[in-house]
Amino acid sequence: MATAEPTPAVPSSELHTALRRYWGYSSFRPLQEAVVRSLLAGRDACVVMPTGGGKSLCYQLPAVLGERGGAHGGARGLTLVISPLIALMQDQVAQLEQMGIAAAALHSAVPAGGARGGSDAAAPGAVWRAVCSGQVRLLYLSPERVARPDTIDWLKRAPLARVVIDEAHCISEWGHEFRPEYRQLSALRQHFPHVPIAAFTASATRRVRHDILAQLAMRDPAKFIASFHRPNLRYWVHACSRAKEAEAMLEAALRSSLAAHAGAAAIVYAPTIARVEQTAAQLSTRGIPAIAYHGKMEAQARRATQERWMAGEVAVLVGTVAFGLGINKADVRTVIHLALPKSIEQYYQEAGRAGRDGDPAECVLLWQKRDLGLLAHFTEQIVDPDERERAWQRYHEVKRFAEQPACRHRQVCLHFGERPAWEQCGACDVCGYEPGWRNQPAKAVEPAPRRIRKSSPVAAVSELPALGQEGMRDRLREWRLATARAAKIPAYIVMHDRALDELCRLQPRTLEELLEVPGFGERKVALYGDAILKMVSEHL
Repeated sequence: MATAEPTPAVPSSELHTALRRYWGYSSFRPLQEAVVRSLLAGRDACVVMPTGGGKSLCYQLPAVLGERGGAHGGARGLTLVISPLIALMQDQVAQLEQMGIAAAALHSAVPAGGARGGSDAAAPGAVWRAVCSGQVRLLYLSPERVARPDTIDWLKRAPLARVVIDEAHCISEWGHEFRPEYRQLSALRQHFPHVPIAAFTASATRRVRHDILAQLAMRDPAKFIASFHRPNLRYWVHACSRAKEAEAMLEAALRSSLAAHAGAAAIVYAPTIARVEQTAAQLSTRGIPAIAYHGKMEAQARRATQERWMAGEVAVLVGTVAFGLGINKADVRTVIHLALPKSIEQYYQEAGRAGRDGDPAECVLLWQKRDLGLLAHFTEQIVDPDERERAWQRYHEVKRFAEQPACRHRQVCLHFGERPAWEQCGACDVCGYEPGWRNQPAKAVEPAPRRIRKSSPVAAVSELPALGQEGMRDRLREWRLATARAAKIPAYIVMHDRALDELCRLQPRTLEELLEVPGFGERKVALYGDAILKMVSEHL
C-alpha cells in the first residue's frame, strides 16, 4: 500500500482520457492511478508490482501528460527509462510507437557518432535532436550507457522530467539478479539532484527494497507495494525420484494443458542448455510442439524463437533463465520447472509468467535431491565471501520452500515481507490442490474449443457460436502475424491475445465500436481499424 497520499494535481478525467486514448482501457489496475499521480507530483517512488501488474503504464502515462516540462522548463519533459535488455527496450519503443507515443532507445546496437560531434557523439544525431527539442517523451537507455560520462554530459542538456529504473532489484547486492553496472546508477542523484527518481521491480524483499532506497538516495519516496499473492496460480511442487519420472510428468502436464486450453501457451524452464535442447527435441518427437531458447543462441535466432512463441506458432517454449524478462503474454496456462531455481525471487518471477490474464494457471516444480547438491556446489565456487553468504541464504530459502509442508502461497508472501491473514490457500499441493493430469493415462493433444473471455466492462452483445468465434480468431491471428512480419515487430505489439479475444466476442461494426474494445486506443484504430472491420464484416 502507499505510505503517503500524493497531491491530486491532475483531474481524474484527464488521466482516464489518456488511458482510453493511448491504451484503450477504461479503468486502471490496482495501484496504477496512485503511482501515476505520485510521479506527476514529482515525488521519488519505489514501486513493487508482480509480473503482469502493469508497471510500464505507471511511468509511460505520466510521460504523455508531460506538458508541464522538465527541469529545464519550456520543452516537454523527458522520461528517462533505464532498462537491462536491448530486446526489452526495442519492444517497449515499438509498442509505444504503435500507440502514437514518441519514444526512442539508445544501446550498444545503435551506431554511435552523432552529427554534432563532441559529447553529442554518444547519441545518434536524430535521436539527440529529437530529445533536446522535446519531441521524445520516453528515452530508453541501458545502465552501461548511462554510466558513460559523455551520456551524462548530454543528458544534462535534455529537458529531463524524471528517471525511471526498471528491474530495480538488480541494483541491490541482496537481489537475486544483482548486476554491477546497476550499482553505478547510485550516481544519478549527484548528477541530477532535482530530478525525481522512480524504481520499479516485480520481486524485491524488504531488505532489497531498503537497499534500493539507500543506493538511489531517494528523498521521502512514495512506496507502493502490491500484494505478492497471485490467487489464480496453482502451485504444485513434487520431488522426483529419477529423471524419467520428471519426464513423464512433464509430458502429462503439457498434454493436459494444451488439450484443455486451445491456442494457449506453456513455458518449461530447464537448468542447462543441454537439458533445454534435449527436452525440446523429446517433446517435439512425441507430438508436443516445442521450441528451445537459451543464451548461447545468436541474438537474431533468440528473438525469432521468442516471436514464434509469442505469436502462437508454437505452443511450448523450453528455455533457461535467459528467457522471460519483459515477456508480456497473457495466455500462458502452464509454467513447469525441471529443477530447483536459485532463489524464491527467481521462482516467483518465472512462475508468475503464467496466468497474467487472471484466469487459473498451473505452476509445476519438478525437482530432484541432486538439484540441492548442484546448487550447493555452485554456491561454494563463489569467490567473494559476502556474495557467497548471500547465495547460501538463498539456497536455504529455496530448500525450505521445496521441502517444508507449508502453504506455498503463504511461503512466497512471507518471503517478501507480506503477512497474509489466511493459513491455507486451497491452491497448492500442501493445501490439497492436485492437478487433473495426475495418474491419468496419456492422451493425444486434441485442443478444446477456445474459451472467449468475458472480462470487459463494455456492454456485451450477442455472441457468435463457438465454432464461428474460433474461425474469426484464426483469421485475425493470421492477419496479425502477417502485419507484424511486414512491420518487423512482434505480433503481440500489433494486438494482444486478450484484445483479439474481445474482438471475437464484441464483433465491432464501426470504428467507434472498435474503440470500445479494451486494448484499442485511437492510434491502433487509425492504423488497423478498416482492415479489422472488413474481416469481421466478411466473417459475419
